[in-house]
Amino acid sequence: MARFRRKTCITLTVLILFIFVVIVILKSLRPEGSGFGNPFGLGLFPHLRKAEGGQIQPQLRRDMDGTNGKVRSEERASELEAALGQYPAPNYNLHVFYYTWFGTPQFDGKYIHWDHPILPHWDPKVAAGYPKGRHSPPEDIGANFYPALGAYSSRDPSTVEAHMQQIRTAAVGVLAISWYPPGMKDDNGETTDEIVPLILDVAHKYQVKVVFHIEPYKGRDDLSMYNSVKYIMERYGEHPAFYRHKTSSGKLLPLFYVYDSYLLSSEKWTSLLKDTGRHSVRNTPFDGLFIALLVEEKHKKDILAAGFDGMYTYFATNGFSYGSSHSNWRTIKSFCDSNNLMFIPSIGPGYMDTSVRPWNFQNTRNRINGKYYETAFSAALEARADIISVTSFNEWHEGTQIEKAIPKTAGQTKYQDYLPHKSDAYLEITRKWAEKFDKEREKWLV
Repeated sequence: MARFRRKTCITLTVLILFIFVVIVILKSLRPEGSGFGNPFGLGLFPHLRKAEGGQIQPQLRRDMDGTNGKVRSEERASELEAALGQYPAPNYNLHVFYYTWFGTPQFDGKYIHWDHPILPHWDPKVAAGYPKGRHSPPEDIGANFYPALGAYSSRDPSTVEAHMQQIRTAAVGVLAISWYPPGMKDDNGETTDEIVPLILDVAHKYQVKVVFHIEPYKGRDDLSMYNSVKYIMERYGEHPAFYRHKTSSGKLLPLFYVYDSYLLSSEKWTSLLKDTGRHSVRNTPFDGLFIALLVEEKHKKDILAAGFDGMYTYFATNGFSYGSSHSNWRTIKSFCDSNNLMFIPSIGPGYMDTSVRPWNFQNTRNRINGKYYETAFSAALEARADIISVTSFNEWHEGTQIEKAIPKTAGQTKYQDYLPHKSDAYLEITRKWAEKFDKEREKWLV
């Protein structure tokens, strides 16, 4: 029995030595730097494989003298710079309103906002003549156009990457992100503050800046606004993509759009926006440029009395409100100039929301193959706007998007499209006018 065990051990030893010799020979025959796996089977353990192989070892040795990290960083910076070279320069005086409220089952567990409900007319008699219910994605979405990316999630990094590429293609320098405080949301969506870091990181990669478009969240008043601004500044203010506007005095201040600002009285706003206010941000680390929404003509004086720094018009429907009417922009600009306020008119490529408001045909504005958008741009330039804001990049429910859209028919629904132009038609129009805006501003500042 002992002799059998000794014979077995000798046999195993010889076998192991034979295998070892074969491996060494095979390894010596393998071309240096070849892509074959490690002969010892360590391909299952990437962290171990990196210690082997002709290509990796020199890299590890360079790391030891502290130079490799710098070399790789410079290589990545060079590659990124080359990639960005294909895009036009970003115009930081051109802003676009951006929405992060879309979701899909893959990333969010369900569809969000693509399944928007059909909103009833306020008159029950009129409402009775229109369909009810909600949309059923991915074929049936709450929009009159269909995105080239499909029904996407705002949390999908690849979506955000594609969006930033489109924004840079359009030469837009700043996106105004629709924002609710942590834990809060719009009536049809979910919370979105947690998406902000992703937006900032990818925006920075593409040299795009971010401002906050503060929505009329529940309980918004002077104190809660102070806390909201404080939160934004402390959490995001140091990020390199966080936008700061250079004022005429040379200060660099963050800019905040305040949607539906008229819902709060001027007296309440002065508490936040005047030096003597109880919850004033002025001359504090949370100071900034606060831009109010101008809807009615009387709001001009209210905005001035409240202590705002400027006004914007948001709506893409020419004639929908006093503020959104192109014919009023020169008068509004004159008022702003006389009172040291910024004027930021909002332009749009068109308006169509009958997918979610089927009774709202009177506010539809046909795109006219891009002419409507160009007319709005021209009106903003004629008014000598301080900044131009675009409504919107991706407010699909209201059909104001400049994001790529494609022709699509689903069942009995035929979606609108940009034909006879390509899917990126409105990005190209935006780029063209961004350049014109830059040249006009140079003339104004002479």
